[in-house]
Amino acid sequence: MRDWLTALGIAVACLLASWALLVLLARRLPPGILRDLAAFIPDCLTTVRRLRKDPRVPRRAKVAIVIAGLWLASPIDLIPEFLPVIGPLDDIVVVALALRYAGRQVPRQVLLDAWPGEPRLLLRLLGPASDDSAPTDAEPVDR
Repeated sequence: MRDWLTALGIAVACLLASWALLVLLARRLPPGILRDLAAFIPDCLTTVRRLRKDPRVPRRAKVAIVIAGLWLASPIDLIPEFLPVIGPLDDIVVVALALRYAGRQVPRQVLLDAWPGEPRLLLRLLGPASDDSAPTDAEPVDR
């Protein structure tokens, strides 16, 4: 039993160390793609926390967001975290899918207000806005 507790303690310590490393890299790296990637998971956790408390977010979107947050915080993954580069890939995919789902349920500005990172990352993740004011084929566009 003692061996199991030791292994569990080591696993939790490694998980916390990897999260701390991500936060440190997100703050210390110069602006660019590496910093954006390092900051993605901490930004997602902050967004999940903020959207969970926002009354403008429908219940279905909150459930999807909370499940994504639990998946992100869980030490159990499809791809182990200690594998370089691909380790956090399953976390990123699950959070991206949950945010895209929430993006269809929640006004885009609510998501942007909850996102602590670079807005262009979230906008790229969400895809093009379905805007009713966009010109249709019948309406000419001024150029």
